[in-house]
Amino acid sequence: MPARPTATPVRPLPADARDDLAALVGLRTVAGTSPPDQFRRAARLIADRLAAAGLPEILLLPADDGAETVLARRPGPPGAPQVVLYAHYDVVSARDETAWRSPPFELTERDGRWYGRGSADCKGNLVAHLTALRALRDGLPGEPFPELDLVVLADACEEPGDAALEKLLRARPGLLAPDVVVVADTGNIAPGVPTLTTSLRGMAVVEITVSTLARTLHSGQFGGPAPDALTALVRLLATLHDDDGTPRVDGLGTAAPAGPERAGYAEADFRADAGVLDGVRLLGTGPVAERLWDRPAVTVLAVQSPPLDDAVPALLPSAKALVSVRVPPGAEVARVHGALADHLRARVPWGARLDIERVTSGPAFRADPAGPAHTLMRDALAESFGTPAREVGAGGSIAVCSAFRSLYPDAEILLCGVEDPASNIHGTDESVSPREIASLAHAEALFLRRLAAARTGPRPDPTDPREDR
Repeated sequence: MPARPTATPVRPLPADARDDLAALVGLRTVAGTSPPDQFRRAARLIADRLAAAGLPEILLLPADDGAETVLARRPGPPGAPQVVLYAHYDVVSARDETAWRSPPFELTERDGRWYGRGSADCKGNLVAHLTALRALRDGLPGEPFPELDLVVLADACEEPGDAALEKLLRARPGLLAPDVVVVADTGNIAPGVPTLTTSLRGMAVVEITVSTLARTLHSGQFGGPAPDALTALVRLLATLHDDDGTPRVDGLGTAAPAGPERAGYAEADFRADAGVLDGVRLLGTGPVAERLWDRPAVTVLAVQSPPLDDAVPALLPSAKALVSVRVPPGAEVARVHGALADHLRARVPWGARLDIERVTSGPAFRADPAGPAHTLMRDALAESFGTPAREVGAGGSIAVCSAFRSLYPDAEILLCGVEDPASNIHGTDESVSPREIASLAHAEALFLRRLAAARTGPRPDPTDPREDR
């Protein structure tokens, strides 16, 4: 068995990593709302950093809205495996910026963590890629860059979940042919505990409209016999769960039980991570990990109703809501949409009219934790973090994973990242630990070296007379 390549140390985190993250966080690349120049500046900043890190071939791939996904490549020798390192640089809105303890688009250090929108999701992951690449570029004496066909994809359009990247890649079918895809858009179950995510739930979102009247009516003049649409909607939404919070919709599916190697999730840890108030019960029954990763979840995302300040004594003719189902691994999203629609139509009260419109569909995802790249990454994570890597599911959805699976069915897809429960991604005061960035970057550098060595084997020694050259 060939000796392992020498590890390239990247810890402590180099100063340029903080500079990278500060520059990226400072650009407001908010999906769907930021002006195009913010995305253009971010794309060119990323392209410049990747080129300097050793990936000389740069492509900017514009989406329909003009935001540019950056593709940087360092071609390998003929036959070298292609590895794609993925992260995205678009972010969600900071919402009420006054609720943040520090400006959301200014990287701020506090209590050993770096705060700012996108610091963890997902600009911190992009910085981890950059840090690993610089370590490989600089190397140690006599240590060449790994013989891989290496690609970095910095996606500009992940947050909307609208398959924009898949559309770009389908338009250029010969652009990629990956053997391994590292999707850095998840995180660790606790700070300093390296984690590989092996399953994701999908998502089905519908907009429902309940209509009962031809026009708005005075509630005193007509209230009682006349059916109010908002009240009908509330009654309909209440049928989605049992009293203990378990989804009541038949046909949503449940994932097969996970193997014993997958980590659990203690209820006390989950309550702390989720900020559940004292005395408030968790929904459903059974192990928390199964409820979160393997079973469906039904959530009312929004209800369209008059604001309290604008409320008047009136009966509404129609009312709307957005309803989301998190789809367990193995369930078909189309069937989930159908099951939800059947449930709602059968239970709409008072003969009210019901319209259902599909808004979003995203399939669930399973990785192969027994694959050779997973084994190499587990070992690299364990060595870098100094503790065995854990395997978990995730309750959320990452549409690009299903896109990669559809486009490149033979590629091995790995999910990891710099987030941890304290990161509060998509929320107020999002943050990242620089230790997580440093450790993931170190693990990624180890992984890439070992993957190259495993695929190429030991090099012959030209001075050894036993070599038949």
